[in-house]
Amino acid sequence: MAPSPPLDPARIPRHIAIIMDGNGRWAQSHKLLRTLGHKAGVDSVLDIVRASRLLGVEALTLYAFSTENWQRPASEVTALMGLLKTFLIRELDDLTQNNIRLQAIGQLEALPVEVREALAQAIGVSAANTGMVFTLALSYGSRGEIAGAVRQIVRRCLQGELSVDDITPELISAHLDTRDLPDPDLIIRTGGESRLSNFLLWQASYAEIYITDTHWPDFREPQLKLAISDYQRRQRRFGRTGDQVVSQVG
Repeated sequence: MAPSPPLDPARIPRHIAIIMDGNGRWAQSHKLLRTLGHKAGVDSVLDIVRASRLLGVEALTLYAFSTENWQRPASEVTALMGLLKTFLIRELDDLTQNNIRLQAIGQLEALPVEVREALAQAIGVSAANTGMVFTLALSYGSRGEIAGAVRQIVRRCLQGELSVDDITPELISAHLDTRDLPDPDLIIRTGGESRLSNFLLWQASYAEIYITDTHWPDFREPQLKLAISDYQRRQRRFGRTGDQVVSQVG
C-alpha cells in the first residue's frame, strides 16, 4: 500500500464515525470461524482509537452492534457480547492513561446485564477525562433514535413545555443520543459495502463518506490516514458553490 501524503493538522476531522464491516468475510477469506474475525476486529478497534487520539480527533464513534444484529445466530451474538465485555474490562486503564472519555449510545437496556455493568464501570471511571470522546454505538439504530427523539418532543409539547412552532432541526438534534457531539465530519465504512445501515442518519447530513474495500480486521492506522487524506482533498460546500467557499477561505 502506497504511503498517504502528509496530513494537514489544521484539517483533521473533529468527529470520525466508522461502520466496522467485514469481520465475517475476513474470517472466511482466512478459512476461520466468524467469531475469530470479530476477535481480530478488536485489535483494529484498539489501533484506531489510539491513532485517532494521537492525530487530534476530538470524537470517534464506532458502530459496534446494531439493533438488527440481534437477528444473527445466538452463538455469534453471545461471542460478540463476550468480546465487548472483555474489551471494556481490559482496556479501561489504557483509556484512562490516554485521557479518553468513553460513552455509549443505543438501546443499552437490551445488552446483557454483565455487559451493561462493565460498560457503566468504564464510562464512570473515564467520565472526568478531557481528551477524545470515544463513543460505542451498541444495540443502536438511527431510525429508533429519531423516533425516540420525536416521542420526547411530543411529550414536552403535550405538557406545555414546547409548542409546535418550537420544533426546529436544532431542537431535534438536542434530543438525539449524540446531543453532546458535533455531527460527524467523516464517516468511514470498511468492507466495501456502500450504505449507511441505519447509522447516524440524521447526523450524517453533510458528512463526507469514505468507502474502502479493506475489511475491518485489516483497517489500521495507515488506512485511517488514507481516509483522512482523502477527506482533506475534498471541498466541503454545505450547499454553497465552490467559488463561495474559496472566497470565504480567502
